[in-house]
Amino acid sequence: MTEENYNYRTSQTLLRNQFPGKGKLQIPVIPKFQIRDDDFDDLLMIGFDKTHLEDQNHLDRMVHFFLYDYRFERVWKNPDNDIEKLSRYRAVLSPDFSMYLEMAPVMQIYNVFRNRWCGAYWASKGIRVVPTVNWSDESTFDFCFDGIEKGSVVAVSTYMAAEHGNRQDQKAWFMAGYNEMLRRIEPEKIICYNTPFPEMQGDIIYVDYERSSWKYMSYERTFHGENLEVFKIGGTLASNCDIIEPYRVGGTFKGGGSAYGGKWRPNPDRPEDQRFLGTPGEIKTTYKNGYRIDTKIGEDGRAVIERHYTDHNRPWAHTNPHDHPIHWDNPAEHPDPQSPVNYPDGAPEFKRYGGICYMKNTIVPANTSEQNRFTSISDFKDCMRWHGEVEFTWGGNTYDITHLSDGKIYISMAFRQDTEKACDTADEVLEYMVGEDRLRDVITQVTVLDRTI
Repeated sequence: MTEENYNYRTSQTLLRNQFPGKGKLQIPVIPKFQIRDDDFDDLLMIGFDKTHLEDQNHLDRMVHFFLYDYRFERVWKNPDNDIEKLSRYRAVLSPDFSMYLEMAPVMQIYNVFRNRWCGAYWASKGIRVVPTVNWSDESTFDFCFDGIEKGSVVAVSTYMAAEHGNRQDQKAWFMAGYNEMLRRIEPEKIICYNTPFPEMQGDIIYVDYERSSWKYMSYERTFHGENLEVFKIGGTLASNCDIIEPYRVGGTFKGGGSAYGGKWRPNPDRPEDQRFLGTPGEIKTTYKNGYRIDTKIGEDGRAVIERHYTDHNRPWAHTNPHDHPIHWDNPAEHPDPQSPVNYPDGAPEFKRYGGICYMKNTIVPANTSEQNRFTSISDFKDCMRWHGEVEFTWGGNTYDITHLSDGKIYISMAFRQDTEKACDTADEVLEYMVGEDRLRDVITQVTVLDRTI
């Protein structure tokens, strides 16, 4: 064996065994957090991806990792690199590696180990560490609380479990794990990032999610670095605009629960969402921006197909009318319109579903342009993910985005096939130039005349 091979095989980068734990999994134990008098006075958080050595204005915050995992994998791969930076803040929460319900069990165990190992390592370097607790379903309860001493201060976040826009809450999943945590750990205090559910018991330290966001940070960042993006307080990003909205600033929607968030439900702020649910056999009609949509409700009360009486300003790709079958077979149970079914020789009659004789026809209010607008890059990407068709104006011109059966996303000026671009991803669509502007830079400012999702 060469010296190089020996050094690798015995290195802590590989073994990670310097913090023996309890039980057969030997998950490292994070030492109890020693509370100081002012630790929880007006407590705010800062995402790990917003920390840096030059920061002088936010050192009284605790550092959190309620972020997409790729934004902080570095703390596991190169644990020494951020020690100096993290040691300057009030305290650090252990990294919240995801515990999605859809994950393989061995990955869930691995992520609990990584959470506790990083916390134990930082504590060994003199950093004040609060263990972040996360869980999946009941099958994880035998290991997801390991490595945390009884009576510890712990941290949780309700953001993933709370309702957001079209997502239902995941309260039942969250409360099952939370109550088990209370029983097993008996925490002295629980730091709760985002509004606690009324059912939550214990000595809860509520940390305002909104006030912890970028909008209340008092510096500008316009430099590049590993896992960092161009960032300007109060402005719009030039390169990675996913942080426009709080607190997708830094990218939540991760942690435990489903990787897809809660199940879909109609957004009360977007009346058109109501067309996807109804009475079996019903046809719902929406009069949109200059055209009509008929949506057929199936036997389970959910839309099965809808007819668009328009060519979406792209007559070379759509007949008028054309149909879109609607699928729901995804983990979020989200309506997912499929590629258009065109009728160059004339469309058949749009009949009610199957043998159902229910004859009701309901008018659904159309969204206003304000209700249609994209609030963030993430909002736009969600629309693309569910095959939404979009019509918007910018700089005096109209543009259309549609999806075809080849799996690509098409964007063009209205009735201008020569301006059409076929894109593989939403990010590629966002690079399309609308006049002198890149769509990514103006997507939250364009006037959205129509969007189907």
